[in-house]
Parts: sequence; C-alpha cells; structure tokens
Amino acid sequence: MNAPSSLTVPSLRIAGLDKSFGTDPVLTGIDLSVARSEMVFVLGPSGSGKSTMLRCCNRLEEPDSGSVFVEGDPVTGPGVDLNRMRQRIGMVFQSFNLYPHLTALGNVTLALRRVQKMPRAQADDVGLEALALVGLTDRARHYPAQLSGGQQQRVAIARALALKPAVMLFDEPTSALDPELVGDVLAVMRDMKARGMTMLVVSHEMGFARDAADRVVFMDGGRIVEQGLPEQIFGNPQQERTRAFLARVQG
Repeated sequence: MNAPSSLTVPSLRIAGLDKSFGTDPVLTGIDLSVARSEMVFVLGPSGSGKSTMLRCCNRLEEPDSGSVFVEGDPVTGPGVDLNRMRQRIGMVFQSFNLYPHLTALGNVTLALRRVQKMPRAQADDVGLEALALVGLTDRARHYPAQLSGGQQQRVAIARALALKPAVMLFDEPTSALDPELVGDVLAVMRDMKARGMTMLVVSHEMGFARDAADRVVFMDGGRIVEQGLPEQIFGNPQQERTRAFLARVQG
C-alpha cells in the first residue's frame, strides 16, 4: 500500500480532545481537521471553549485526553520536542505580546536567533522579509510604543510568519484594536490566505468569516455544534443553537 501523499494529510488534526478546568468540562470530544491552505473560522459565544481549543493545539494548555497532529506528526503525547513543534504552529493572540524594549525587527527575530540559533544578519534578512509580508518594512526600527495597535498586531503576525509555520492559529486577533485599525489586520490575513497559509481563526469578525473563510465552525458548551461552508452556516444553519447565536450577533 502506498503511503498517503503529504497533500492529503491535514495540516492540523484535532482528535477526541477533552479538557476540564477542575470539575468544569471546557472541551468535550473535539474532532476537527484543517486541510493544507484552508482557512477555518471558529465562531461561538464567550466561554464556548474556542480559545482553549487553540491553546491545546500548541499545548499552552495541556489537554486531558485526545491528540493533536501537525502535518501528521504528533504534538501531544510523550517524547514530543515541544519547542520544535511550536515552531511549526504560529500563534497570534488578542494582546500583541511584544517586548517593549525591542524594535519591531528585534521582536520578529528574537526566536530566530534564540531558538533556531540563526546568525543575526541572516535573522535580520528573514525578519525584514516577514515584515514586508505585513506591510511594515518602514517600521522595522520602531519600538512597539511608536506603533499603532494594528501595526503591533501585524508585527506579531510577522513574528509568527518568520518561523515559516505549517499552520497559523489566530485567537481574536482584532478584538483589542480600535475599529478603524481592524481592516489592516484582516487585509494581512486575507493576503496570507491568498499565499496558501493554513489558518485556524477564532474571531467575531462575521463579515470577514463570510467573505474569506473556506469553512465555518460553530462551538457552544465545549463542543462543535455545526460546521460547513460560510454560505450554509450564515445563510441556512441546521442547528437551532447556531441560528440563535447568529440572530443575536448579527442583529
């Protein structure tokens, strides 16, 4: 039997994921695959487990049971080189988590130099290339305090892109931004999709999900309630819980 083509192996696979905090179940039996170059949006009310699911994907939270795989390789389980695996899973948070004493370029290149042991000149070249992808070459020598919130978030995206990950996780990437700055970050994400980046996105940006996502997942109560194409989820959801949520948030 032939080995499966790397193109048929999901970039990210979550299988049977369970997580509780104390006696409170937060995730129950999560099964989700994200294909290569697919953008999957995860919607749901606060407390539905969306962010916890993302954090379990790179083991910022340890799942109680279940498995996570990146390009077929285990992220969970014994003997995993977690530092190496995390280089393959880029993550962008609500807060930008930039070091205030480092320039934009310094923030982008820190992991390249510290984790990948890349010489500074080479790291700077890679960092500038990543900043160019998010439209911030001219801000490379600026410190976070000299950047707008949207620019800081784009630096955070560049920092993740510089490691050339297999998949990018976004946890409410625009929720801390002023409304007029949201569009710049979404434009970067749209461009990343056009270049074939695999993305799993937790966000309340419904219009962007409708326009840009390949698939939309609705979570509630720590479970996946429904998933499908954007036009199906937004236009004709099958589950009453999905309909009620969308009616409330779309007004």
